[in-house]
Amino acid sequence: MAILILGLVLFLGIHSTRTLAPGVRESAVQSMGLNPWKGLYSVISLVGFVLIIWGYGEVRYTPTWVWVPPVWTRHIAALLLIPAFILLVAAYVPGTHMKARLGHPMVLATKTWAFAHLVSNGTVADILLFGGFLGWAILYYAIARRRDRAEGVTRPAVSGTRDLIAVIVGLVFYGVFALVLHEWLIGVKPFG
Repeated sequence: MAILILGLVLFLGIHSTRTLAPGVRESAVQSMGLNPWKGLYSVISLVGFVLIIWGYGEVRYTPTWVWVPPVWTRHIAALLLIPAFILLVAAYVPGTHMKARLGHPMVLATKTWAFAHLVSNGTVADILLFGGFLGWAILYYAIARRRDRAEGVTRPAVSGTRDLIAVIVGLVFYGVFALVLHEWLIGVKPFG
């Protein structure tokens, strides 16, 4: 469990510097330069991510159950992940109305992903992993949207075609992940 917690602290901590500790980030950029900061950021993120995977994988063998979710919660999770994948793709398609309206679709995708998995999983490790990401995403989104309004940030929408691209690619990505990659990468078959 300690490895999972350390991974979450590193990964979510480094992803919180701009939002929760902008002075630390700016100080690091000024002292070491932007590219070295990005390199350090990437290394800490990668180490945290690897520790999350390793730690979560280890505790899955000896789970401590807080509750046993009913089977129908898997269906809710599957439905919630459809917009999560679409929002994830919308974060990378420039000029979507989704990004213009929502501002940070990837963070909303993270919220939705984490909530969906909290609904359908009931171990202490699940609560730490998905609850940690959900709490982080809620806080990050609120602060980032407030910062955007204060700085007058706007994201122009180019056309509905870009939204359609995000929806189609998101649905394809969802299908591939749900039907093939989830079992291969995570060891759990969502539909089976």
